[in-house]
Amino acid sequence: MPPGLGSGQSTSRNGMATATNDIVYIRLMRGISMKRLIFGGLLIGILLASCAAPTAVQTPAAVSPSAIAVSTAADPSPSTPSVTVEERVELLLSFMTLDEKIGQMTQVEKNSIKAGDITTYFIGSILSGGGGSPYDNSPAGWAGMISAFQDEALATRLKIPIIYGVDAVHGHNNLHGATIFPQEIGLGAANDPDLMERIGRATAAEMLATGAVWNFAPVVAVPQDIRWGRTYEAYSESTDIVSLLSAAYIRGLQDLPEGYQPASGETIRVLATPKHFLGDGGTMLGTSRTYLIDQGDMRADEATVRALYLPPYQAAVDAGAMSVMVSFSSWNGVKMHAQKMWITDVLKGELGFRGFVVSDWGGIDQIHPGDYYKSVVAAINAGVDMNMVPYDYIRFIDAMKRAADNGDIPQSRIDDAVRRILTVKIMLGLFAHPYSDSSLLSAIRSSEHLALAREAVRKSLVLLTNDEGTLPLAKDVPLILVAGEGADDIGMQSGGWTMEWQGRLGNITTGTTILDGIQAAVSADTTVEYNRFGKFDERAQIGIVVVGEHPYAEGKGDSGDLELADSDIATITRMRAITDCLIVIILSGRPLVITEQLPLADVWVAAWLPGTEGGGIADVLFGDYPFTGKTPYTWPRNNAQLPMNINNSGGKTGCSAPLFPFGFGLKFGESSPEISNCS
Repeated sequence: MPPGLGSGQSTSRNGMATATNDIVYIRLMRGISMKRLIFGGLLIGILLASCAAPTAVQTPAAVSPSAIAVSTAADPSPSTPSVTVEERVELLLSFMTLDEKIGQMTQVEKNSIKAGDITTYFIGSILSGGGGSPYDNSPAGWAGMISAFQDEALATRLKIPIIYGVDAVHGHNNLHGATIFPQEIGLGAANDPDLMERIGRATAAEMLATGAVWNFAPVVAVPQDIRWGRTYEAYSESTDIVSLLSAAYIRGLQDLPEGYQPASGETIRVLATPKHFLGDGGTMLGTSRTYLIDQGDMRADEATVRALYLPPYQAAVDAGAMSVMVSFSSWNGVKMHAQKMWITDVLKGELGFRGFVVSDWGGIDQIHPGDYYKSVVAAINAGVDMNMVPYDYIRFIDAMKRAADNGDIPQSRIDDAVRRILTVKIMLGLFAHPYSDSSLLSAIRSSEHLALAREAVRKSLVLLTNDEGTLPLAKDVPLILVAGEGADDIGMQSGGWTMEWQGRLGNITTGTTILDGIQAAVSADTTVEYNRFGKFDERAQIGIVVVGEHPYAEGKGDSGDLELADSDIATITRMRAITDCLIVIILSGRPLVITEQLPLADVWVAAWLPGTEGGGIADVLFGDYPFTGKTPYTWPRNNAQLPMNINNSGGKTGCSAPLFPFGFGLKFGESSPEISNCS
């Protein structure tokens, strides 16, 4: 089969092989400059004149290399004129039928695409949702699955590769055995841009080893109400911190490694996706059609939106972001997927965003419930370029064709969307190397990545209290009693978006539990005993209890009650009675209400959701490293204070003030703060 326009032969991303059809492009584009598009148009017209009349799905004859009259022989001459990405996209776009264009705008969930339909409908993207792993959840299983989808894409007339997307929100977290980093809330506590860049690079490498090149991250929300179930997916309630850290992470994901030799037009390693545009962290309790807060309504004036929620997107665009995901939420009653002012005028216009906008999972459907056609027209005209369908893709394709035929969606809008998508695919180097890079397999859970994840855990920890200088602990104490279900549970310490959408309890992937880390840190003469419920027959100098939230994701984590569970309180109380010094470690996706329990322990540590490398907690408890983390969210005294944040708590004192203010965190040697008795 002759090579299609823009297709490539290399299956590796090591940058050392030359893509045959990049040479085709260079030779084809000689003489087809922007000043000579008339000639190019005549040539294209001749080529397409022989196409069969359109049917339900247009399938024109393959483009013949002899008709184009180009050579595939390598031409190392330095005088070979460069071909811009824009020229390459325009040429490819000019060959495309309406069906091929609509296919590029269609993203389908992996279990919903029927065999052969990527080829038949020219599908542009496939994704794995949360937990969307192949049956063989191994690097080879992932690479094989994505390669099979890619094979179908490369069997189309123009051989435009798919772009495969995953939610690698804290590492390649659907892949069993991947390095799982702390969730964003913990990284916000660390507030280290260099760390974020390195995590981005590590995540990119583990993704590319499996063939996934598009990451639906980072979340750049600025949550103002920690009752929201997605609070942990965001770095902070501070616009400045979110902007700083998300931009650094985007650079880490996308920037090409030093020494890498890119394909023609390739400038992005793994595509980042700042989300969810716009103001998803500002939705109000009780305004959602589905949940308590998630997907609800942001009720704020334009000036507030621009000041509080928009800056992280400007930072993302400045960092090179070429994909943005729209939010399920609404602004003053209108779904964001239909907000042309924000998507087209502000994001693409004012902010200068040149990439493509993708919907959230079935988000377009929510615009006009019960009228799918009207929803599609509203979203595409508002500026959404690709629809994460995710299931009934034929319905979307039919709606798009009908809208185009009726003139409800202009051809210019479709061309703009496809132009943006093709541009990103070229910038990713997908035409040159559409498959996984086996040379990166050794990066998955490598010693370097594990050390990085452990460093991130250490830097994320926040010391809330440290009575009588209890910490750091000595490594040679005779006996340490450890309790709490979170002490020996990879799933609980990792949270949602880990192996499954909602996450789950249990040792669901490879990792080091907090208990493992403690056992490894102490001397050979120290005994460490564990009982989940804190039921021991002896007394000890040191007790450690790990409590907190069970995994959740999105709206299923919305909660109006952030107090500790009764079972956790019982375990803490039980351990207080049998230990001289008690340390409580909290695993949670947000600050929890602990005011009444605070006197029960000498030390309280916020560990957030640290991921698989729990040994980083022991590193700090035993003094090998200092506490450096600061609270990225205001810590409330009680549920009645919510929502409480830096924008509404200023000047509050005594019992009206938060338990711990935004940016709080002790170091070794610093005294615990005075806590007002408000009972």
